[in-house]
Amino acid sequence: MKQLSQFCLILLTLAAVSGCTSLRYYSQAIGGQWDLMVSGQPIHELLADPQLDAGLRRQLRTAMAARQFARQRLALPVGNSYQEYIQLERPHVVVNLMAVPEFSLAPHQWCYPVVGCQSYRGYFDPANARLEQAQFDAQGFDTLLGAVTAYSTLGWFDDPLHSGFTDLPSERMVALLFHELSHQVVYLAGDTAFNESFATAVELEGLRLWLAEQGEPAGFNRALERLARRRQTQALVTQATARLETLYAQAGQRPDAELRADKQAILQQLRADYLALSEDWAQPGPLGRDPANLNNAHLALFQQYHQFVPAFRQLLRDQDFDFPDFYQAVEALSRLAPDARRQRLDRLAQRFDEHL
Repeated sequence: MKQLSQFCLILLTLAAVSGCTSLRYYSQAIGGQWDLMVSGQPIHELLADPQLDAGLRRQLRTAMAARQFARQRLALPVGNSYQEYIQLERPHVVVNLMAVPEFSLAPHQWCYPVVGCQSYRGYFDPANARLEQAQFDAQGFDTLLGAVTAYSTLGWFDDPLHSGFTDLPSERMVALLFHELSHQVVYLAGDTAFNESFATAVELEGLRLWLAEQGEPAGFNRALERLARRRQTQALVTQATARLETLYAQAGQRPDAELRADKQAILQQLRADYLALSEDWAQPGPLGRDPANLNNAHLALFQQYHQFVPAFRQLLRDQDFDFPDFYQAVEALSRLAPDARRQRLDRLAQRFDEHL
């Protein structure tokens, strides 16, 4: 009843503030969310079924243990989330659209009545996402459609566990669960990079503690390898974005054709450097196996998830890995003005050393 009341409240709010185009978007979003809410089966019932697939049983038990760990060790607000399971008909739950101007690295912002502004828009139906992508493409934006394994409703509803989680390797499933729960702790409207970097930091540190408790050094080593690949890729992306920002500052002063040529040269160099870096990696890196069509949207997306991760990990260290104190410190950080917040994050990142 509580979730139904919240659902109706959101529906009425959107109807009051949205135009026709927005209502079409919200209709598919509401319909998709409603389908998830009514499709779940209690996990305790599934686990009681002797015919349940052994692999799924193992994953569900791991998820339930990780859920308890998230509450007790990471002080995450688990509530009633992840107590139901859904078998999806697709490998992802939504598709996100990002759109970035041709000569900029600042993503387009979509603003919503409940969660504020975000630099992406999620679609349950990929066809609808492609329609909006085409509109941005026609305006000269760089765009990207990315499949999303899971998302958080920020505590408005009880998020379900689904096959997008359980189809992952167990440590990746646990990390994703920690990441999504983190969004219920602190969510700063209009600052996607802050939100995603914070959640990624909790994901990484939570996974480290989880694997230590489970006595799984192999899983921790794999996590460290993925983290090392992220850092190495981040260094390349940082170099490329610095060059692009210098280039884009010349927009309006040089012919667009020259800017496009220089832009493509920078992106091609990034691709070449990334391919050389990842040549011996057993698994695809953060930009995939071969990012043949890199554009501003790819770089903006990568930066959002990784830009401030070292800063948040340093802030957690400053709190002696006391997660409630860490969350209070992040809350205080979120209340700073944007420039002051960015300066504080930059100073924290400068102090971070992975090996200390």
